[in-house]
Amino acid sequence: MLCRFGRSGFDLPRKCRIWTRTSLSPSSVILAMFYGTAVWDPWLIVGQIVCLQCSYYLSLGVLMMVFLGLRVPRLSLVYFFDYATLTTSTVTGWCVIASFLLTSLAGAVYMIFLVERARKCLDFSATLYIIHLFFCIMYGGWPSSIAWWVVNGTGLAVMALLAEYLCIKREQREIPMDRFHSRV
Repeated sequence: MLCRFGRSGFDLPRKCRIWTRTSLSPSSVILAMFYGTAVWDPWLIVGQIVCLQCSYYLSLGVLMMVFLGLRVPRLSLVYFFDYATLTTSTVTGWCVIASFLLTSLAGAVYMIFLVERARKCLDFSATLYIIHLFFCIMYGGWPSSIAWWVVNGTGLAVMALLAEYLCIKREQREIPMDRFHSRV
């Protein structure tokens, strides 16, 4: 059920009506669309996951170029998907770890625009990291490094919690009511 903006709305269901504080007259009714009334669209969800995954790997690549550009002769997929590169024993390993953690911060910002709902942030974050785990298994086998699990678990938590916080802040912004009044 969708509610449309308008000044009269007594023919629409009761839960679509939002009354102004000044009066409860029919001329002051403002209607808005509620978030919970959206229809389940699997193609939208798949598109959001693909966009989030691509933006995650794009950010990871840019950050790895920044941190590893002068340290390694050639940047390859090893640094993306091989669990052995996430190590705390070398400076290059710390640069890879920093790239992954900063990419989780960027992923939280991407979720504000792609997901837009706080209650979906954990689902999309977990999906992103499960797909990343699948790619890592296909590339280099099961990740047996404790550092890999700690970095990716921390990245998942940071991305989900920060994205949820930012989406809640965005949802709680006041809606400017000036644009709903007619200019006669």
